[in-house]
Amino acid sequence: MGKGVKAAVIGSVFAVMVGGAGYGAYNIVSALNGDSAGPGASGTSVKTGPPSGGEVKETSRKFFAAWEKGRAAEAATYTNNGAAAEPLLTAYGRDAHIKGVKITPGTAQGATVPFTVRATVSYDGRSKPLSYGSELTVVRGRTTGRALVDWQPSVVHPRLQKGDSLVTGESASPEIEAVDRGGAVLTKDEYPSLGPILDELRAKYGDDAGGTPGVELAVRHDAADSADTTLLTLAAGRPGKLRTTLSASAQAAAEQAVQKYAESSVVAVKPSTGEVLAVANHRDDGFNAAFLGKLAPGSTMKILSAATLIDNGITSMNGPAPCPNEAVWQSQTFHNLKNMAPNEKATLADSFARSCNTAFVKYADEVKVDSLTQEAENRFGLGRDNWKTGIPSFDGSVPASGGPDTAANMIGQGQVQMSPLNMASVTATAMTGRFRQPVLVPPKLDGRAIATARGLSAGTVAQLRAMMNRTATSGTAAGVMAGLSGSIGAKTGSAEVDGQSKSNSWFTGYRGDVAAAAMTQDGGHGIDAAGPIVAAVLRSGG
Repeated sequence: MGKGVKAAVIGSVFAVMVGGAGYGAYNIVSALNGDSAGPGASGTSVKTGPPSGGEVKETSRKFFAAWEKGRAAEAATYTNNGAAAEPLLTAYGRDAHIKGVKITPGTAQGATVPFTVRATVSYDGRSKPLSYGSELTVVRGRTTGRALVDWQPSVVHPRLQKGDSLVTGESASPEIEAVDRGGAVLTKDEYPSLGPILDELRAKYGDDAGGTPGVELAVRHDAADSADTTLLTLAAGRPGKLRTTLSASAQAAAEQAVQKYAESSVVAVKPSTGEVLAVANHRDDGFNAAFLGKLAPGSTMKILSAATLIDNGITSMNGPAPCPNEAVWQSQTFHNLKNMAPNEKATLADSFARSCNTAFVKYADEVKVDSLTQEAENRFGLGRDNWKTGIPSFDGSVPASGGPDTAANMIGQGQVQMSPLNMASVTATAMTGRFRQPVLVPPKLDGRAIATARGLSAGTVAQLRAMMNRTATSGTAAGVMAGLSGSIGAKTGSAEVDGQSKSNSWFTGYRGDVAAAAMTQDGGHGIDAAGPIVAAVLRSGG
């Protein structure tokens, strides 16, 4: 459902101060909701401690009963943020046309109560049953001591987040039938992680694809430019056909690969054209981290850093790049991975294949503060905020950072941010020497202008390919890339993140005319999680 849907909106107003799960969150909103009266309001004793099992059962029972009967104001008094709960609960029945609500609680797990909602959505003479599960948590208000439902939009529906609303009505954007490069239909059922991406494509291209709108219940997200999420179709429209650059076989391999690792994302592109062949995410939040993620890429960044050293005449593939145990730059000490033996006579190819951090940090004195930035923008097309893939995407960020970050950026830490899409593009540019902006929808469909960049010289490309091939055949990526025939290359990476016990796993590689990059949060080293994902996609052949 598009942004201009002709529909009723639920929850258009959410209080800024929403009660959190826990005791302290309640004081903030107590003056605005049902906790402003009751026990303790006149100086009487106030209960403390977690709600008892009986209180959890009784509070949830009263809340459910009022919700079922459409008594929104009453139901809101059983929450710790009535100012936000009442309009959402009121609109649930009156504006979103959800009737005949029946709520069945499950077995409580402490203060959390799972439940099932069964109802009917009726709009303009059309009706359909609605069924879904959600949960609520009962907390104690510190002001009054009452046991109250900790209010979250997800209580009403699990797909609702702060600022979201439910809408029912005729969709402004007709449905689409997205097809791959060979005409195979791409559905959410067969390719689950494509769900949010297909929603984005529908929102942008639904009006131009030749379809007619249907009638739907959907979630309208608060985030700018975020497409609606369809929950229930009351009357199907006629979908218009939208051709994408995706490959059904590569997409299937990507979907299967990311499912093995939580918080994983992968992108595959065709280096000769820039066409996106696959994009998959394994995330509970539905976020398209493959295109929109903004994380330090770790040592996969050394592809771009090596290109910077070569293009600026600082060293070459067979030139010096000593690998000591540690390197100090502007009072910050950098180390290599544990158990990496030093090699003071190493070449750039040696240090690249072993992923030696100190070799790159040692050259921070010889690059300018903006050398990496200029290389990224002018030759790899990154960081200019001008990519037009067909859906929202991040173009990467390689800022001109001074201080210790000049060195940290060289090894993919510091202030550098990338997505798997960006790193797949970096690999494609390193392979071919030409930056071809990734696209998911052919530009000729809407006449959009795509980004351009200078690209790399033949000499730089030859060196990068040789170093990536060595990494894939005898370096840190050899175990993962084993068994892949033809022209191959790879680079491993791991990025340490404050507060995480394990680093983020990164890996990028190519085989023939396919380049792919993956990232797994908390995945460990590049070969631990992201590597197997990329290898699986490359093995599919695109």
